[in-house]
Amino acid sequence: MIVMRSNDPLAEAGLVVPAAEGGHDGGAPAPALVRIKVLLAYDGAEFSGWATQPGRITVQGRLEEGLELLVRRRVRTTVAGRTDAGVHARGQVAHFDLTEEEVAGLSRGRDIDPMRSLLRRLRGVLTRHGQAILIRSVEVAPSGFDARFSALWRRYSYRIADGPDRWDPLERRTTLWHADPVDLVAMNAGVAALLGQHDFLSFCKPRERATTIRTLTDCRFERGADGVITAHLRADAFCHNMVRAVIGAALRVGDGREAAGWIAERLDARVRDAKSILAAPHPLVLEEVAYPDDAAELAARAELTRARRAPADAGGSPGISGG
Repeated sequence: MIVMRSNDPLAEAGLVVPAAEGGHDGGAPAPALVRIKVLLAYDGAEFSGWATQPGRITVQGRLEEGLELLVRRRVRTTVAGRTDAGVHARGQVAHFDLTEEEVAGLSRGRDIDPMRSLLRRLRGVLTRHGQAILIRSVEVAPSGFDARFSALWRRYSYRIADGPDRWDPLERRTTLWHADPVDLVAMNAGVAALLGQHDFLSFCKPRERATTIRTLTDCRFERGADGVITAHLRADAFCHNMVRAVIGAALRVGDGREAAGWIAERLDARVRDAKSILAAPHPLVLEEVAYPDDAAELAARAELTRARRAPADAGGSPGISGG
């Protein structure tokens, strides 16, 4: 249900959603909420992953601390992909909800756009902890938007320098130094078997009550002009550790330890064993998250995603992860 008020431009645009109803004691209903979409980038080397963890520094923790400083209450964020420790992002997307009064207060009574003020102030509080997080943009989200469930796909990259002649100390934080040259043709032949919808249990660390069925639409390795290999992977969503497991398997093929067909055999086996090797996290980057262009499709996409991800025998939330 959208709150519509003739004198409220956010509501007129369909961008305000109601909070939970007030209690039954005759009190006033909870205030309407405005959903904010955030595009951010971060250096994962500084964090123990995205998700808040007791006693650890995380991206979500830093972001929510910054928001709390601005609005004087705890604000919960929802993210498109929960990156693991050491994994970076250039195009991460999150959302959070503020009351209309909080949005209005961001301008501090001045005649400036609240979102412009939020961008400037949020960047300011986050730089107190260094320069590991950059808020690239903030905007009022379209009606029905959910950073996690409205997403059409996520795209990751992974850089590999295969052989000392291609190693660069200045790129060591974002590139895997692999000891020997690899067979790129064999690697691409092997991962081609992963394209399409499959149960990726052999390439995932399953989360409780979460499905491991995913649709992989791009998985390839390309060598750039500098000789460094970049892997490109795109899927509707990724299971926990899925990207790193795929890279690890491809490197076994590239090293000649396994034939290209071994990756298809692993996929069909649906088993995790000693050969389920994870590649290092530091070269992995969440590059982009895509959403429907039509705002009317956002809510429908979210409902469809929830239905697809939920296991048939359990009502748990799906695992949408990264790394």
